Amino acid sequence: MTPTHQYDVLILGSGAAGLTMALKLEPHLKVAVISKGPLDEGSTRYAQGGISAVLDPADSIDSHISDTLNAGGALCDEAVVRYVAEHSKEQIQWLADLGVPFTQEEAPAENRNEPHDNAEKTDNGVQCAYHLTREGGHSHRRVVHCKDATGSALSDTLINAVRQRGNIHLFENYIAVDLISSAKLNLSPQRILGAYILNKASGDTEVFQARSVVLATGGASKVYLYTTNPDVSTGDGIAMAWRAGCRIANMEFIQFHPTCLYHPHAKSFLISEVIRGEGGRLLLPDGTRFMEKIDPRAELAPRDIVARAIDHEMKRLGIDCVYIDISFKPSDFVRSHFPTIYERCLAFGYDITKDPVPVVPAAHYTCGGIITDLNGQTDVDRLYAIGETAWTGMHGANRMASNSLLECLIFGDAAAKDINERLDQTEPFTSLPVWDESRVTDSDEEIVVAHNWDELRRFMWDYVGIVRTNKRLERAMRRVNLLSREIFEYYSNFRVSNDLIELRNLVEVAELIIRSAMARKESRGLHYTLDYPMAEADAPPRNTILVPPNYLERPR
Repeated sequence: MTPTHQYDVLILGSGAAGLTMALKLEPHLKVAVISKGPLDEGSTRYAQGGISAVLDPADSIDSHISDTLNAGGALCDEAVVRYVAEHSKEQIQWLADLGVPFTQEEAPAENRNEPHDNAEKTDNGVQCAYHLTREGGHSHRRVVHCKDATGSALSDTLINAVRQRGNIHLFENYIAVDLISSAKLNLSPQRILGAYILNKASGDTEVFQARSVVLATGGASKVYLYTTNPDVSTGDGIAMAWRAGCRIANMEFIQFHPTCLYHPHAKSFLISEVIRGEGGRLLLPDGTRFMEKIDPRAELAPRDIVARAIDHEMKRLGIDCVYIDISFKPSDFVRSHFPTIYERCLAFGYDITKDPVPVVPAAHYTCGGIITDLNGQTDVDRLYAIGETAWTGMHGANRMASNSLLECLIFGDAAAKDINERLDQTEPFTSLPVWDESRVTDSDEEIVVAHNWDELRRFMWDYVGIVRTNKRLERAMRRVNLLSREIFEYYSNFRVSNDLIELRNLVEVAELIIRSAMARKESRGLHYTLDYPMAEADAPPRNTILVPPNYLERPR
């Protein structure tokens, strides 16, 4: 018999957003956390740079807000940006109390006797402060980090904490098939009821009932051929929310990280922004710099500008990559500040203390997503979305470096508070139908899924990449429509599998990206089109809002 589970809160995703929320829910609530693979296999672990926060007395909340708005191409929601910036310090303190080993340095002598938010005494009495680095788009050093492996340290600390909570139940190697809403069962009022989830070990699709469901599933960069993201970043939350009746915003803004290691076996290893933050230079194959000619901030320009500049130089010169160079810094400095990057590059034959490293842009971050309010609540009641899968208005047309983990923390906290206040544990569970496999069979043509997956990622890279045109987008839309029909037929006739679920979601997300890109008749932030190379000057900046056919506005 197919298992049915009942929880107060069901969290889909085990990255920074999902685990932060799980830890901040009241301990008497019964919580399930679903992870597609091992608990630590998500984008959080691969975040190298750090977390933005105003910790330096020379910095300010207003400066953080100004930098974020500037990077976001006039599309950030200033109220949201202020909310996030003002709560940054408390979230860093929460992480430090939890045990995240942020990199520290001895405080400057002139500051040792002054009150300092970013200082503490060590066991030997020396006053230390968090080491703050600077990244693209920031006007101050405000990125707190754990050397060059912040995501790994953060993930390990959060996982260790949730494993010690008796009310949090962890399900690894499970993948959500679809959400269950009252609308799908012709019940009212409209609200979320749970999800169908595939147990990859047994092959059974199980029913998870929940009083609240949280989408913390990350972004959708695996829709592209080249990406810095792990294999699990397949846009599942965005696709499921769209099917459930949620509006989606600004999917045309896909951030391509400028500096991904160029090596056939590196599987898109990220060369962190902190390299450029500490003075790293971008070079052409002949050793000349080029960013100074494009933007006065040079290598510290926002990511959209740097990625387009690299793409332009590669196409102009017909070269496979450009290079990033930090070798002019003392070798001890390089090895101590970037130990992970140093070791990984060395394994591929590059010594960053001596030579430049080949890099190319790769799909990195989904700036659009599921529309939410400041509590993470979506258009469907009791359905929340937090982290990269959500659109809060924080990032606008281009996310500023190291604001992503911060957003995960802030909205994981906000959504937990909302659920803590609203959840009624006496509310009875609705009886839900089990997953029906009576009319499907096992597939004997898995090659179809593999072929369609490859085709999708290639035409998205070729036609909906860093530089776009109307013709390229039209070609992409024709191909995605054909794939959608094929996959719908396949999904209707065969038993679900991990690959089929992910492909179904990726095709849906690809269509949302293309539709959004076709709707924007200008170039702004991460969306650059040769047909409209300038931003609209005769109208205020606008968000691209896609409304699903089954959208029903939630009473607010």
